Amino acid sequence: MRTRRILTPVAVAALPALALAGCSSTGDDATASGDSTFQIVTSTSVYADIAKQIVGDAANVEAVIDSASVDPHDYEATARDGLTVQDADLAIMNGGGYDQFMENLLDSADVPHVMNVVEYSDAYPGEDGEEHDHDHDHDHAEEEDGHDHIEGFNEHVWYDPHTIEHFTEALRDELVELIPDSKDEIEAGAQSVLDQAAALEDKLEAIAADHTGDTAFFTEPVGAYFTEAAGLTDVTTEGFAEAVEHGEDVAPATLNAAIKSIEGGEVTVLVANAQTGGSETERVIQAAEGASVPVLEFTETIPDGDGFFGWMNDNADALAAAL
Repeated sequence: MRTRRILTPVAVAALPALALAGCSSTGDDATASGDSTFQIVTSTSVYADIAKQIVGDAANVEAVIDSASVDPHDYEATARDGLTVQDADLAIMNGGGYDQFMENLLDSADVPHVMNVVEYSDAYPGEDGEEHDHDHDHDHAEEEDGHDHIEGFNEHVWYDPHTIEHFTEALRDELVELIPDSKDEIEAGAQSVLDQAAALEDKLEAIAADHTGDTAFFTEPVGAYFTEAAGLTDVTTEGFAEAVEHGEDVAPATLNAAIKSIEGGEVTVLVANAQTGGSETERVIQAAEGASVPVLEFTETIPDGDGFFGWMNDNADALAAAL
């Protein structure tokens, strides 16, 4: 079973799981009561923050999940969420089985434009395992696996600067077409996001240059793209992260192998998901602490009061300090 943990290295306030669910933390609180402003609804605050930076005042941006205390994997949408999505002109979801609640909401809504961010990942397998192509239709289409997690694919793509760049370019092009009168504002906002993503990549590349050969162990796949961009090699014991992510028990042999790997000096840094965990996660964290292996905890959603790039840069700084 998933349990909540204290969120570090970036402080996140513990709020009730239902607090603010379905409320907007970015943009104005648009309703269906005659507001003609273009409406963008995202599954989480991650994409709401990026979209707001791109679109500026040309649209209202609202996130279904805008609280750092809510785990998107397990979130159950409310009737209010349904009304919010139903009023959207454009919906943005992560996809890959990550935000199942958003797929369910979209199945019941007539949203004219939907963007699925995993499709902009270089790692995305595409339909029927075909090679990934960024040039595709943005209209709503079901996942090839019937909305479930894609086998072998890490859906935490917002931790990959390349994916954010591809998504930003696609969202810019989509919005210029849908809101042509705001073309200049949208293009300027998108360029600002691209510049920030490039600066983040430079920071991660600098870490990679200083830490060739360093390794990372993950209690869940959160942050794996991030540390890969920083040059670290993933040495997570096979089957460990997958079991934890899916809320399953880690096999005793797998847990023992993980602890042996950590205590044996094979791991430079341990990365844990700060929003979920369990007894097996605690065991490997204890093993890391006992072996003087630094432990970093990454969150899945933006810490309350922070922005996407502030959050990612804090993560990069924490990683560099740990190494």
